[in-house]
Amino acid sequence: MSSMGDKVKGAANEVAGNVKKATGKAVDNPRLAAEGRVQVAKGKVQKASGNAKAAAKRAVDKV
Repeated sequence: MSSMGDKVKGAANEVAGNVKKATGKAVDNPRLAAEGRVQVAKGKVQKASGNAKAAAKRAVDKV
């Protein structure tokens, strides 16, 4: 996947995860809140992967 694709999917996962987390807390559903925390973490990893790919591409382009 492209770096931009990773960044977009990561951001989407973070938003969805935050919604799940807040909903889980609001309705007193610890499982849903935990799923939200996991999804937020997944989004952060995806965004970091996209940033790393972009940095690697910039480094290669300089050579």
